[in-house]
Amino acid sequence: MSDYGGSNTPAEQRDLWRTPPAIFAALDAEFFFQLDAAASAQNALCRRFITEEQNTLETDWSSLISGLPGYVWMNPPYSNVGPFVAKAAAENEKHNIGCVMLLNADTSVGWFLDAIATAHEVRFITGGRLAFLSAATGRPVSGNNKGQMLIIWRPWPRTHCQMTTVDRDGLMSFGAKILAKREAA
Repeated sequence: MSDYGGSNTPAEQRDLWRTPPAIFAALDAEFFFQLDAAASAQNALCRRFITEEQNTLETDWSSLISGLPGYVWMNPPYSNVGPFVAKAAAENEKHNIGCVMLLNADTSVGWFLDAIATAHEVRFITGGRLAFLSAATGRPVSGNNKGQMLIIWRPWPRTHCQMTTVDRDGLMSFGAKILAKREAA
């Protein structure tokens, strides 16, 4: 069943939007991502990644990040989020793997209740919507009709799910500084 409604994006590109680089850089500085668990060779944000053909829902993440510090990054296809939330929860439960998932901020859907039953934190991105990168052009596209949130599973036992916020512009500014330093080096 699809979770995605009201999109004007062509169906073949609908699940291919890429995370804005400054947002990823800011979050990577905090979480030190080791694996992009929902990627393609064209849009992977980590050196290690799982493609659609490799099927992250059937791949054991621990075999790809064994012994490495850090988290798994996931910007899953928004057309069917539920199985990806279940996968992150299962990997966290089974292998104590931390995962940060970027999703639409929609608390009315079933997968949100599943997420808060297993995750450690929900971090709402406030102050504006993200301009994801188009799969067709590689350029940011404004006009996103939903806000975003991060669902965070930490690599330790869960006691509760905390709700927090982070300012979009603060994340973008911090990430842009990181990217500028990398380019200057």
